[in-house]
Order: sequence, then structure tokens, then C-alpha cells
Amino acid sequence: MIEELLGLGMVPIKSWCRDIENEALEQAINLSKLPFVEKHVALMPDCHSGYGMPIGGVIACKNVIVPNAVGVDIGCGMMAVKTTQKANEIEKEQVEQIVEGIKKVVPVGFKHQNENQFWKGFDDYPDLPVIDKEIDSARKQLGTLGGGNHFIEIQKGDDGFIWLMLHSGSRNIGLKIAKEYHSIALEQCEKWYSNITSKDLSFLPVDSKEGANYIAAMNFALSFALANRSLMMSRVKDVVYHFLNCGFEQEINIHHNYASLENHYGRNLWIHRKGATSAKKGELGIIPGSMGTPSYIVKGLGNRESFQSCSHGAGRKMSRTKASEILSVEECNEAMKNVVFSPWSKNRKGNIDLGEAPQAYKDIESVIEAELDLIEPVVKLLPLGVVKG
Repeated sequence: MIEELLGLGMVPIKSWCRDIENEALEQAINLSKLPFVEKHVALMPDCHSGYGMPIGGVIACKNVIVPNAVGVDIGCGMMAVKTTQKANEIEKEQVEQIVEGIKKVVPVGFKHQNENQFWKGFDDYPDLPVIDKEIDSARKQLGTLGGGNHFIEIQKGDDGFIWLMLHSGSRNIGLKIAKEYHSIALEQCEKWYSNITSKDLSFLPVDSKEGANYIAAMNFALSFALANRSLMMSRVKDVVYHFLNCGFEQEINIHHNYASLENHYGRNLWIHRKGATSAKKGELGIIPGSMGTPSYIVKGLGNRESFQSCSHGAGRKMSRTKASEILSVEECNEAMKNVVFSPWSKNRKGNIDLGEAPQAYKDIESVIEAELDLIEPVVKLLPLGVVKG
């Protein structure tokens, strides 16, 4: 359900988020006051605060691109694969074997590959200093999960089949590109005394050298992210085939941190989706819950009010730090009692990290209900086993 907030800036804010936090709303107001933002600011139901722009936000810009409106993990996204394995014929022991097998073939957290990985994109990348610095490291990061909220799951679909799902992005090379070009945008905006409401929303004209370079670097990171998910999923499928001897059918591989030139309201605009997914009419998408809660395969309805977008997940309702402070291991274990998973990890201070527990996220059913004018649920997936970064 859409709620329109008028009179806050140069354009209105249209929100599908029923419980938007104050900081995220302030960031949305800052966006609405930018002179280059067109039509309105759209907030998805999983919206929460981010760097400069809320996660779960969508904006349309005329002739400019905003690095922090793409996000620091450029190309972060989802991949899902439907298997031919009947969901009612899989045993818990098999799920446990698959989880352990995945851990052996997909490096997680800060771990990289032992050897360079093959990808044709490594032979044709933009000749830009930030990429030149990171490309050798990226060769060993392809096919790695990362940490934080990245995951691999074995899921039981209400269509009667087992599904595989993973969440990851462009790893360190995307982060370095994001930081480099936000720094350049900040410098340019200060140099030209640009009229922006927050330094975190510094921008680059797309017809400038700097803007063109960012777009080239961003698109490379997007391609890397797609390849990263594909390579991981290929190895996950090998493990699953070993234990289940099943086939693999439908595949979906999508971004939720990116910008693209699209036609909306009869104009070509740079649509920035930060923690938001494309939901063109008939387009398949993925909206994951938290670990321990359902996820959804969805079909877009092409709602132009959201710039044909939808949420990218359940969305946080508390920070990692707050979750670890107020939640207990016992209650988090109870929330995960039907899911095969590894014990809770520790943070850098040596304390138990409960930041990814289901209780740290919004209720996925409420999020889906709030955007039924944006998407149609196709398959509901329940987690059976999860590998976290």
C-alpha cells in the first residue's frame, strides 16, 4: 500500500514502508530536496537507513549518477535455482551433508580462493586506476560469499520442490569502486558549490569524464557480481547433485544495488535502486526473508509509481550491534530450531554476533503484504539449511 508524503521537498515521497524509522525518513527528505531527482522518491517496505540514501530506496535522476544511491556493495543481489528434487523426499541428514559440502567448496567471510578463477571479464575490464589496483585480488575473490548478511540456503518450496538460493555481490572490488567515486563526487560537488542536502549524496554528471568512468566501473562490478553468484551456484549445484542426484531447472540471477538508464514517464532517467529489485511486468524476482524465515520468488507487476521496483528482502529492524546486545543465544536458537546452521559466530571483539538472527529483521509476511501492488508471490520458500558468511 502506497502512502504519499507531500510538501517535504522539490518532489514528493511515496512510501510502501509502514514503519519507516526517523533516520531513514530524514534521508528520504534529503533526497526529495535534490534538484536532479525527478517525479518522486520511492521507498520500499523493507526500507531502513543507509549511507546517504535509505536502503530500500529508489530514485530517478536526470543526467547525474550518485554513487551512494547505488551503495557500497555494487551489484549485491540474489540468485535462486529450482531443483527437480521433491521437497517431501529430502532427509535432514542430507541437508546436513549438503551444508557441510558447500562449506568445503565456497569460501566464506574473509576467505578467498587459493588460485585465480577464470572469467572472461578479467580479459576485458575498464582501464581505470581503482580497478587496476584490485583486479589481481578479484581473481581470487570470484566465487566467494563474503560476510555480513550474505548467505547460501537450501529451501523447501510450496511448489513441492527443493530450491537453492544465495545472496552476495561484487566483493571488495565493488566496495573500492564505490568509495573511490564517492570521494571523487564529494570533491567535485565541493569544487562547484553544488546544491545538495547532504555530502553523502554527492553526485557526478553522466556526461563528465568522472561520471562516465564511474558508470563503466559500476557496470564492471555488476558483471563481476553476476559471475560471482553464478560460479558459487555452480559449485553448490555440484554438491547438491552429489547427495541428491537431482536435476536443475529455473534460474534467477538479479541485482539490488545498481543504477541503470531506463524510460519512465516517457523520459530516459537514471534509476538508482539501493536495496531494491526491478519488478517490471512479468519479471521474476527474489525477496528473501531472514535466516530462519520464508523467502519468496515473485513476479513483477510493473507498477510505475515504484519505478517498476520492489523490496530486496525483509529489511532490518535493528542494527547488528543492538541485536547482539538485546537478544539471547537461547531465543535465537529457538527461532532457528528447524533449520540446519552453524553455531553463532563471534565479532571482532570476541562477543557472540546475533546480528543475523531472524529477530533482527522485519516480518517478511508483512513486507510482502505491503507490496502486493508491486509484485505477485509465485513460490514461498522455507529454509532447511543455511550457510552464512
